[in-house]
Amino acid sequence: MTPKQRAERSAAAMWAEDRASQWAGLEIAEVDEGTATLQMTVAAHHCNGHGICHGGVTFLLADSAFAFACNSRNQATVAQHNVISYAAPGHLGDRLTAEAREVSLTGRSGIYDVTVTNQDGKKLAEFRGFSRAIKGQVFEETPDS
Repeated sequence: MTPKQRAERSAAAMWAEDRASQWAGLEIAEVDEGTATLQMTVAAHHCNGHGICHGGVTFLLADSAFAFACNSRNQATVAQHNVISYAAPGHLGDRLTAEAREVSLTGRSGIYDVTVTNQDGKKLAEFRGFSRAIKGQVFEETPDS
């Protein structure tokens, strides 16, 4: 199995159980080893009292991209610490893209950066996620798979 195939199988297995990302209207655009790109369209129920995309929704998009990137090797991995900085708001109807990329993977600890942009390529947020590998796999994989 190639690294990309493993990443795609991990993403499919995670997506099948990821009710939060599905509920929010997120979509997986691309996955590979150590990377993931997710997208969503800002709907009315994503907007806050200022009429802009709620920061928690932007965080959810970035955090989900981070999750798919750090689980791409079929090693169960969770968030240890995350931080986000907002640069600009998303607006109703905007198409948001979160691109996650691995910065470092040492032992059980990883660092991932996620950039969230809109349909015009305008940067809305920068997210840094720190991951920790735990026991188990995302899907059952044997040496023969």
